[in-house]
Amino acid sequence: MKIISRIITVILFIIFFGFAMKNDQIVTLQYFFGYQQSAPLVILLLAFFLCGGILGALAMVPMVFRHKRDISKHKKTIAEIEKERLASQRASTEAPQPDGIRNI
Repeated sequence: MKIISRIITVILFIIFFGFAMKNDQIVTLQYFFGYQQSAPLVILLLAFFLCGGILGALAMVPMVFRHKRDISKHKKTIAEIEKERLASQRASTEAPQPDGIRNI
């Protein structure tokens, strides 16, 4: 499986490297208020891809914290249920057992 993964990685690297070599033209991005930026197309594409990934990860942060909070709440509930179960088991084993012999 490692070999297949590495082969796929090498193939993807070659494809992306070839894409970068084919798109080395200088492009100019026009922003608002007359601001502009010139850079190779592949660099700008990479920058926007990275910014999108970062924004996507930041959008997931509240959900991750909510899940962590829910997990800790569930762990506390499980611990309480476990304590109650152990207490009920101890109470049932400590109760006197009738031995069948009567004192008259």
